[in-house]
Amino acid sequence: MEARELLKRVRKIEIKSRGLSRDIFAGHYHSAFKGRGMAFSEVREYQPGDDIRSIDWNVTARLSHPYVKVYEEERELTVMLLIDTSGSREFGTSGMLKKNMMTEIAAVLSFSAIHNNDKIGVIFFSNKVEKFIPPKKGRKHILHIIRELIDFVPENRGTDIAGPLRYLTNAIKKRSTAFIISDFLVKPGSDKEDSTGMQEADGNHKGFEDTLRIAARKHDLVAIRIYDGREAELPPVGMLRVRDAETGDARWVDSFSAKVRRQYSEWWRSHERWLNELFMKNGVDAVSVDTGGDYVRPLISLFKRR
Repeated sequence: MEARELLKRVRKIEIKSRGLSRDIFAGHYHSAFKGRGMAFSEVREYQPGDDIRSIDWNVTARLSHPYVKVYEEERELTVMLLIDTSGSREFGTSGMLKKNMMTEIAAVLSFSAIHNNDKIGVIFFSNKVEKFIPPKKGRKHILHIIRELIDFVPENRGTDIAGPLRYLTNAIKKRSTAFIISDFLVKPGSDKEDSTGMQEADGNHKGFEDTLRIAARKHDLVAIRIYDGREAELPPVGMLRVRDAETGDARWVDSFSAKVRRQYSEWWRSHERWLNELFMKNGVDAVSVDTGGDYVRPLISLFKRR
């Protein structure tokens, strides 16, 4: 992309994102994510009504009188954005492409973070970690992130969410709030395929499940799933030549076949159920956003649930 066109797009997204983050998301973001971390401050004598779980037993034993640990809210958060850059994000039939919606949502979250004086960093990933931007503060840093969101070209086109989750766990030592922005079209370990060419959703997702569980213990994870409404079902329009945007594999699919359309819909619903159960089991807040709709309402709904 030429520099002039890139700057124009950066400015357009900056204006829209700053307005949304300031006027709509600021209060919701603050209440949803502020103060999730607690830092040790001091010990004091136990008072009636104190939570017994806060008793400092070492000090209590030493002084022969009950003392409790006092914590104070951490005033600064580290926010991490894990951005999917795989080939499947280049799909969109109404509204905008998935990658453009990911860019806008990431920009809004970035401006919301700096309005609350939080650091923000980014991990771009495909089937590997493509780029890491360490968390920092400031408008200059945010504009750098937005430019990368718009203009970044990944080396690979596949998807592996386990890799960036491992990277997050190892690279960010302090507890952070991490937004995973992806279409979550991760493939199961099974090599079985149905007549639509989709891999069955009952295979082994062990790598993703294990790394998600480990990362969720250390960080506050939030999953933002971007999808296009057309992905949920096949239209009955005859023979379709479909291509996997990540592998380049192509095949013909008979969309007039009721069996093919049913199998595809069943695969989609099964994949959604698996994701929802996985997020719920690991305490990961999640929201789905349709490219043909408005992302403001789903995000506000997510913040209000927290």
